[in-house]
Amino acid sequence: MRKLNGLFRLSADMIDPRNQGSVGAVTARKANIDSSLRLSSGAQLSSFELAYETYGELNAARSNAVLICHALNASHHVAGYYADEPENAGWWDNMVGPGKPLDTNRFFVVGVNNLGGCHGSTGPMSLNAATGKPWGGDFPVVTVEDWVAAQARLADYLGIQRFAAVMGGSLGAMQALQWTVSYPERIAHALVIAVTPKLSAQNIAFNEVARQAITTDPDFHGGHYYEHGVVPRRGLRLARMIGHITYLSDDAMMEKFGRALRRGTPGFDFDIDFEIESYLRYQGDKFSTYFDANTYLRITKALDYFDPAAAYGGDLSAALARARARFLVVSFASDWRFAPARAREIVRALLDNRRDVSYLEIDAPHGHDAFLMDDARYFAAVRAYFANLPQAGV
Repeated sequence: MRKLNGLFRLSADMIDPRNQGSVGAVTARKANIDSSLRLSSGAQLSSFELAYETYGELNAARSNAVLICHALNASHHVAGYYADEPENAGWWDNMVGPGKPLDTNRFFVVGVNNLGGCHGSTGPMSLNAATGKPWGGDFPVVTVEDWVAAQARLADYLGIQRFAAVMGGSLGAMQALQWTVSYPERIAHALVIAVTPKLSAQNIAFNEVARQAITTDPDFHGGHYYEHGVVPRRGLRLARMIGHITYLSDDAMMEKFGRALRRGTPGFDFDIDFEIESYLRYQGDKFSTYFDANTYLRITKALDYFDPAAAYGGDLSAALARARARFLVVSFASDWRFAPARAREIVRALLDNRRDVSYLEIDAPHGHDAFLMDDARYFAAVRAYFANLPQAGV
């Protein structure tokens, strides 16, 4: 691969199908961070736990670590599978592993469940020491800046002074971008994929409709539904259905579902008629069985609040002036939620600061979810970028 004016030229051998190697059976761990953390809201946690997983080996210099930041409904389980759940593959298992674009034969990869999450990290489901009950609706609202601050504590816990790279897609990319501002000396490379420097009003509107679906569910109880032995399942179903509509492109929906009728002819009722209706209901039902509504509320608020330029009068170039990392920015043409034009705003701001940035825009049909898909060009770019990083991460 050669970099030409900030763009990638991919050689034919880089576009071969990915190696199917797996990191194998993995174990989730918990880091007990026994120090206080003041949040952006002014609230303070005296201590907290972060669930995490690691893949590969940390080298003697502790210089080959790569942090993976997750998007809305994912977790620390990035790659591999659990011995007692072999079908439960990590959410980015196609990206991370031996011989894969992020090669665990070279890099030590860390996946973390964010503060406020529902997969083992301290969050609304955790016990509040002050009350002896789950935090529920009393758990503070968290921000991307708070997550990055907590991740830095995890890095300290693991003895990692500087990450060779921080990488993420969507909300995970926002965290990678924030790392370059909050801890510029602790990150050598940032891979920001399917990203925007801040949400548009339309995106905030989608999130608010999803939150309203949850908070108006009769089983919500102000976020204290654990005490009532119920789950606001109807609200979660609707929130997930709304989200899925925004994650896919119109073309992808039409290609996958079209206007196919499940019963062959219209039913003239309000049961499922179209295949797309069946898909959305299935996704909503499944999501409501494993994700916590209080976590969903807080994650969508973190999305809404993210705007590193806000403290600089809206000047993104000024906001990114602190960054010292090198960047790979990737966008997808069909991603109407985080459109390529928004990613190019980040590229321009980095170039204003004479940062080393490579930008790749891929004409893929999958919409916002493209960052999770097996696209040969996308995988080749990530593989090539990491292949050009020495294990020292400089």
